Amino acid sequence: MIPYSIYIVDDEPTIREGISISLKADYKVQAFPSAEAALKALKAHIPDLILLDIGLPGMSGIDALSEIKKDVPDILVIMITAYEDIKTVISAMKLGAYDYVVKPIHMDSLEITIKNALETIKLRKEVRLLQERYLQENLPCYVAESNAIKNIMDFIELVAKSPDTPILILGETGTGKEFLASTIHYRSPNYKGPLVTVNCAAIPQNLIESELFGYEKGAFSGANPLGKRGLIEEAAQGTLFLDEVGDLSLEAQAKLLRFLEEGEFYRVGGTKKMQVSTRIVSATNKDLEAMMDQDRFRKDLYFRLGVIKIQVPSLNERPDDIIPLARHFLFEFSRKFKKNFTDMTAEVQSTLLGYAWEGNVRELRNLIERGVLVGKGPELALEDLGIEPSKTRLPSSRREGGFSPIPPEGIDLTTVEEAFQRHYIEEALRMAGGNESQAAKLLGINHHTFRYRRKNLQIQPKQGG
Repeated sequence: MIPYSIYIVDDEPTIREGISISLKADYKVQAFPSAEAALKALKAHIPDLILLDIGLPGMSGIDALSEIKKDVPDILVIMITAYEDIKTVISAMKLGAYDYVVKPIHMDSLEITIKNALETIKLRKEVRLLQERYLQENLPCYVAESNAIKNIMDFIELVAKSPDTPILILGETGTGKEFLASTIHYRSPNYKGPLVTVNCAAIPQNLIESELFGYEKGAFSGANPLGKRGLIEEAAQGTLFLDEVGDLSLEAQAKLLRFLEEGEFYRVGGTKKMQVSTRIVSATNKDLEAMMDQDRFRKDLYFRLGVIKIQVPSLNERPDDIIPLARHFLFEFSRKFKKNFTDMTAEVQSTLLGYAWEGNVRELRNLIERGVLVGKGPELALEDLGIEPSKTRLPSSRREGGFSPIPPEGIDLTTVEEAFQRHYIEEALRMAGGNESQAAKLLGINHHTFRYRRKNLQIQPKQGG
């Protein structure tokens, strides 16, 4: 077992040495004569506990406590004071000190205080480990700072409470639709049941039905002689996530609709009616409404799948999330590759914010993975990413030189952003003669995203002149 580590900060050599000698048999101890020396060491290593003298030369113990708590809010600090000055002790406790001891120090009393503090640390660590394990296994957490994603997560908390209401997630490739599906599952009453994921685009059309609904023995050539349970049965009392649901054949769509409406189905080649309770969460990056117009997707299924619809904005629509996500991936891959990355340079951040993310969050993740793999650290540099600032793909009107200066009285950024989007959506519709698909191409976004933005801004399609 690795012993707990303790910093002792006191300007009196006899006290430092006395405490060190008493504790070093049970703990890893480092002693410092000043707050400045301890703060410097704290940047390289964070101990479990700090014994901090209040009456230090130079920076006082109270000021040092304030600095320590800014950098490491959860660390436990026991203050050492030469006399029990109530005002000073209260100040220390308000700043977050765990406890205090009065000189002359009685080691028996100090060791009891230390053991109590370390027991608190142990409990905190155990709770944190349990929380992290539970979050990792059961409660996915979407890394986001933007209001758009926070609103989606709040909405998911609300709609996930139903165990069987179908939910349709719409959005571009790489926006995290599968992650949101797992979030829905683990925040629903079905979380104890299985989460079964099927990529409809990855299964051959002639096998989708048998995969979803299963088959009886001898149903077709090459079938398992014992028959097979379908994925819907596998997801009983849980959640079935149909990714790329727009790739389902019309025949499979009809069977899925029957199951959604009646909760029952037949296995391929079977005559026995099967009944299963499960929630269907589906997702697609395709324009299902356009597919309905082309008779490639059933309208009744669309409305049944989309009792609840969630439109996931692209990464370009939520720039506030780019840096938090990049840091999340930086630390993830730093641990994976056993690197020592602590942050990214300002140049990297500027470049990431100025990049047009065609592949959304997935593209950002891949880019950071590459950077961490080839980089040396401790900061992620632009050359690690393999892209140059000049290769940013944003239109010139969105780069720094194309923006108007902020007036002295300031601006309403939300209003400016809405005006910007409104202008270009209306202009694109005018140029495309009211054709949304063409207008979306002019703006370099897919039809889904265009329609979502147009409706959000309450812009009516107009015919061009």
